[in-house]
Amino acid sequence: MKGPSEINTQLNLIIPGNKSNIEKTKKAAHFWHIFGMVISYAFLVVAAIIVLFPFYYMVMASFMAEVDVDNGRLIPITGNFFENIVYNYTQTLSQFNYGRYVGNTLIVAITTTLLQVIVTILSAYAFARLEFRGRDILFTIFLATMMIPGEMMVLTNYITMSNLGLTGRDQTQIQAYLAMILPFISSVFYIFLLRQNFKQIPNELYLAARVDGKSDWQYLWKVMVPLATPTLITITILSIIGSWNAYVWPNIVTSTAANRENLWTISVAIRNVNLAVLEHEVWVPQDSWLMCASVLTVVPLLVLFIVFRKYIMSGTGRAGIKG
Repeated sequence: MKGPSEINTQLNLIIPGNKSNIEKTKKAAHFWHIFGMVISYAFLVVAAIIVLFPFYYMVMASFMAEVDVDNGRLIPITGNFFENIVYNYTQTLSQFNYGRYVGNTLIVAITTTLLQVIVTILSAYAFARLEFRGRDILFTIFLATMMIPGEMMVLTNYITMSNLGLTGRDQTQIQAYLAMILPFISSVFYIFLLRQNFKQIPNELYLAARVDGKSDWQYLWKVMVPLATPTLITITILSIIGSWNAYVWPNIVTSTAANRENLWTISVAIRNVNLAVLEHEVWVPQDSWLMCASVLTVVPLLVLFIVFRKYIMSGTGRAGIKG
């Protein structure tokens, strides 16, 4: 029987080239690996700067005197830093009815999200577990609607809301809320996301529940919904963020109302409110105050994402893997 030294000798004879060539190959591979990592991280750093710079400037501009903003400075120079912050945010809140706009946004966002979650759960369960003729074809057609840009549905939705008497000059607060909520209580993407999660749940659990005398309704709410909690949290957060950031539709359905300023959501208000100071009988827009309003709008969403980011990641990831 051959010993280890004899085996190593034979293996060394099989390897083509000498030892120096092998070392050169290893060094070259190591160099290109490091070079690739440097290029990748450099690209990520540049991309991060491009993405984060607008947010940085928005925050810093809200801390600046107006003269610094007009001169395009990136850091506050003029005046006292803390006095600028107090003055800018105080003046912004005096002209920007933040409480009313946030209240309107929260009512629309929370109501839309609750209805959307309920519709999503029922629809996803039907497509995932119930057996009926044409289910897969119907779901395919349903998914195909995701290819239609949302902007193409604006006119149809507006005509529908108008026919329901929810728009117009005499639009009330309740009518405005309904017009902003009703078109968005169903989402094809969220139904698809939850359906994929429901299909991961073993069918044996359903059979066991049926043996125990549970109905489909009880099985849905006592078994499937608890198991799909991460995905449902993801859908809830994304729905709230979408409603909070919505601008086009809330602006359209409230544009003809006589009291439209009282109906605006936070995104619509930022675009339409004139944050200005009277100088020599002329109203001069204040960009620093506009940045303050933008910060007040973005910070709640940023906090929400930071707190619940792990649920968003886990919910999306689990929905994309079928067990």
